[in-house]
Amino acid sequence: MKQTEEILQDKEEYLERFHFSIERIKEIREECKQNNGKVKTHGSGLCDYFSRVSDFLLLIAEAQKKQESGELAVVTLEEASAWNRKLYEDVAETHYGSSYANPDYAAEKLGKHFSGVLCTLYTEIRSCITYVYENKPFYLAVLSELFIEIYNLLELPETTEKELHDAIYYYFFDYAEIMTLDELRDSFDPQRDFAANIILNEDLSDLSYLYKFGEYITENELKTAEYLNSLTDEEIRSMAFTFTDGYRRGFELYDIDLSKKHSVNIRYHLGFERMIREVILQFKELGLSPCIYCAGVSISRRSLRGKIGFYGASPSKQYEYDHRMDDALFFDKAYADRKLQARRQVMEYMKETLSDFAGPAVIETFGEIPFNPVEKETALRYSEKQQEIKRNYQSESGILTNEYIPGDQTSFSIIAYPLPEIGKQFQEIFKETICVNTLDQTKYLEIQTKIINALDQGDFVTVTGRRDNRTDIRVTLTPVNDPEKETKFENCLADVNIPLGEVFTSPKLTGTTGTLHVTRVFLNDLEYHDLILRFEDGVITDYSCKNFETEEENRKYISENVLFHHKTLPMGEFAIGTNTTAYVMGKKYDISHLLPILITEKTGPHFAVGDTCFSHEENLVTYNPDGKQMTAKENDFSKLRNTDPSKAYFNCHTDITIPYDELGDIIVHTEAGKEIAIIREGRFVLDGTEPLNEPFTSLP
Repeated sequence: MKQTEEILQDKEEYLERFHFSIERIKEIREECKQNNGKVKTHGSGLCDYFSRVSDFLLLIAEAQKKQESGELAVVTLEEASAWNRKLYEDVAETHYGSSYANPDYAAEKLGKHFSGVLCTLYTEIRSCITYVYENKPFYLAVLSELFIEIYNLLELPETTEKELHDAIYYYFFDYAEIMTLDELRDSFDPQRDFAANIILNEDLSDLSYLYKFGEYITENELKTAEYLNSLTDEEIRSMAFTFTDGYRRGFELYDIDLSKKHSVNIRYHLGFERMIREVILQFKELGLSPCIYCAGVSISRRSLRGKIGFYGASPSKQYEYDHRMDDALFFDKAYADRKLQARRQVMEYMKETLSDFAGPAVIETFGEIPFNPVEKETALRYSEKQQEIKRNYQSESGILTNEYIPGDQTSFSIIAYPLPEIGKQFQEIFKETICVNTLDQTKYLEIQTKIINALDQGDFVTVTGRRDNRTDIRVTLTPVNDPEKETKFENCLADVNIPLGEVFTSPKLTGTTGTLHVTRVFLNDLEYHDLILRFEDGVITDYSCKNFETEEENRKYISENVLFHHKTLPMGEFAIGTNTTAYVMGKKYDISHLLPILITEKTGPHFAVGDTCFSHEENLVTYNPDGKQMTAKENDFSKLRNTDPSKAYFNCHTDITIPYDELGDIIVHTEAGKEIAIIREGRFVLDGTEPLNEPFTSLP
């Protein structure tokens, strides 16, 4: 493994290899621009493809020279902006239609035999932007060499699609250990301080610093940074403290010794650096050093579940959607085994570093224009066999991660703020979001305790919709052995999960049956119209939506982006949101559809499909503020963790909320047949919960 470390650290050798490759790429560009390259024997579009991708790699070489000379570090705001647009221009929304990164365009110009490989290759090569800014010449060298290898293969008239496929396959297979070590170093080693150095040492009043991350920068990032610069030091400290103190209290809540931990992930959208700087300083007072890394740009790091790390704007959301399953080009059992082997070797090598990890601290954002993707037949997708291999890989990877980073020894904190794209009232919405994030915990503790006391009497709960909402579902509650000392629901205040405002449980699956319906909802940044999930004994048996014209398209959309290729998922969580202030904020500014699930889940009852909230933490003893132990932490699947762990977890958890205006009744049904109403017609009616209705009075 030390040899692998040396490869990543040997920058001079790989810079030399990269510059050597660039000389050959210049020749390729000239051959193709003159349209006399041998590759044209496979199709007329190949010369144009290799010419344009060569142009991009030469642009990368120019950027690398500027990085080596220090020129990139001293450019003006205008120069930095122009350079940023140049790097991302080909996949920006205005140009993506005619980019070879677009599967439809690639198929039209290159033909069906080679377009999948070449489109994927170009997308992977575009990750070189990140490698220039983060000074990772290993990837610059090996990717430019891979490009030359593919070109050389296509100079031979007898070259087949499989030979191109194999070149891509063995690139990822052979370098799996290096890529894994690099990924885990970025994620858990505070000495990887590329981003932290920018945040702590740059002049944040000069917004050109934003371009030094290498991410795509738009008005969202610039105006966010500008707005945070306008706030007082005290306001920034207060925002940071809400976040870091929630993180600290999470360790108290779960009785985990924070003093044994020394590192923390910080994940966020660029533009919040002034707040992040203060967050870093406050975490250091807790003994934690930051690990701040770029969200995955390579196929080997991307996640179907969204961006994990720091990130800027998306040049084109359709581009990212088109390429979310690019590893379908080569993902097979042998590659999955290779990745797991590499991951185990690296985690064993880094076990002391991993044991220091305290958990992630995440700042989410909201307000971007909703995205409705176009489904393309030309985009890569997993076959049924690959879906099974992928599920098994993710399960094994999750088990392995929990072995080295036990879930019951870490905590987290998550909070959300708006982006300027939300509209002209951005500043007002931002300030109101701060208020939502800092509501009176004492008040909510008392009210939510009353709700839990009612729920603890129940055998099951029924939830119904109203108006156009067709929800009609029965949720069976997990029984407790000692009601005087135990509870079925956790009382969620503003600790790890900010803002406050929910009580939640892991429902008993047997008997949990019915229909969950929402007329419009955003899940993992994707919009769904008339989403319906049907449950029998706690698992999804059918599903539909109305995003596309055909039932097949709609089912595929849900299967890929809600079920994540699982044949079914259980109901992992049932919760009642109590943050009516957040709900009214959404209505007041007409931004309900833009709120993130972190806030939305507090604005009505919600149901999570996938793992429970206590995934890998089932044995961790926790108590509500009233001293009762939370015992409803598992279900029939998670109980298998000790006997058949591959079937215990699904590695996903998606919350689906019914907003108050679509909500009918929430009724607790006791074993004796008594009914206790918590909500009727979307309003709280349980004694002692009436103050939650007060924000509704400001609605028209």
